[in-house]
Amino acid sequence: MTNRLTVPQETLTALCAELRENTAIDTSKYAHYDIKRGLRNADGSGVVAGLTRVCNVHGYVMNEGEKEPIDGELTYRGINIEDLVEGYIRRRTPRYGFEETAYLLLFGHLPSRDQLASFNTLLESYRELPDFFTEDMILKSPSPNIMNMMQRSVLSLYSYDKNADDVSMENLVRQSIFLLSMLPSIMSYAYQVKRRVYDRDSMYFHPLIENSSTAETVLRSLRPDGEFTAEEANLLDICLMIHAEHGGGNCSTFTSRVLSSSGTDTYSAVSAAIGALKGPRHGGANIKVMEMLSHMQRDIHNPADEDEVVAYLRKLLAGEAGDGSGLVYGMGHAVYTKSDPRAVLLKKYARSLAEKNGFGDEFRLLELVEKHTPRLVVEKTGHDTGVCANVDLYSGLVYRTLGLSPELYTPLFALARTAGWCAHRIEELTHNKRIIRPAYKAIVPHEDYVDLDNR
Repeated sequence: MTNRLTVPQETLTALCAELRENTAIDTSKYAHYDIKRGLRNADGSGVVAGLTRVCNVHGYVMNEGEKEPIDGELTYRGINIEDLVEGYIRRRTPRYGFEETAYLLLFGHLPSRDQLASFNTLLESYRELPDFFTEDMILKSPSPNIMNMMQRSVLSLYSYDKNADDVSMENLVRQSIFLLSMLPSIMSYAYQVKRRVYDRDSMYFHPLIENSSTAETVLRSLRPDGEFTAEEANLLDICLMIHAEHGGGNCSTFTSRVLSSSGTDTYSAVSAAIGALKGPRHGGANIKVMEMLSHMQRDIHNPADEDEVVAYLRKLLAGEAGDGSGLVYGMGHAVYTKSDPRAVLLKKYARSLAEKNGFGDEFRLLELVEKHTPRLVVEKTGHDTGVCANVDLYSGLVYRTLGLSPELYTPLFALARTAGWCAHRIEELTHNKRIIRPAYKAIVPHEDYVDLDNR
């Protein structure tokens, strides 16, 4: 039987030839019309599109019209992410930090002990998916990509919500809690089904355990025996904290704000944000880092020899090694120029577990990538624009250290970032109240209509 999703190759070739001929844009026109490609100014800074009290990302200062690198700063509701994580690390009583981070992002302040307990109870009460949802939306429609399944499942939750289109603040808060609770379950079920259908492996579904944090719930659902150490849960919890938010201008959060500005429902907005995060230029970048690391381990005879590592990095930048892209994945950021505080935190707290679990050599190899790449980029380009390790350089290895499969790296990012997406959605609907509608300059000349018989 013919696959109806397949188009004959000769047909595609002919259509694409026409498309290339008639849609090409002279790249010099972007400068001619002062087009802000990627909504970026000529100096690389972002076009200011709004105001926010949710988060700030700061990586440089402008000194007499030129960028001056500074140590990167990331603040949630005014609180430095390093202080937030360190405060959690120094806790006097056992607790996890992602839930209070989500509370901070949604409600604008850190919760009291009673508020946190109440919030955790709310999250726990929604962890179970609606009746028959798993069977109808996940088991019966498997996908090889878990992000695709999460996106589709979030959109499907609309049908289970009697007040799905209500954009009152009370309903937005309810839906935000709803999504924060359910996404770990959706992710783990989608992963199990993917294993069974596409990997021909066994599925395992563990019952939810009361009084479990998001990090504990995730690890329990993804381990065959449901077992994990406190150190592992704490490290995953830190990952969730630092991935929870990163300003209104990042691709997926801006996507959430764009859809929210139209007045659409929460499930449509968050589903679209997941779709944006799926892209390898955004949330999928940590997988590219792990692919690069595999190439390095294969091609470098002595990873401890810095000269050999440097020589290989030069080949990467020249497009002569790795995937041939000329990129060193995990290095460079749109805002951070001197350091990415998320990478600093991951590097600090992941080292011990990486050594214990047998990934010390990989960790040290990534450190050499971080150490030498900035100088090699200047050597190649002749410009010192500020290149530092970003969070993706270490996050993939952290997840590997935790025994998690690569197809889960970006979904874990998504379930954490849902806190930021929902906070920005509420802010957009509450305060901006204007549909986001930038302009595009049309550069196509006028054409007269030609009757079909005369074409």
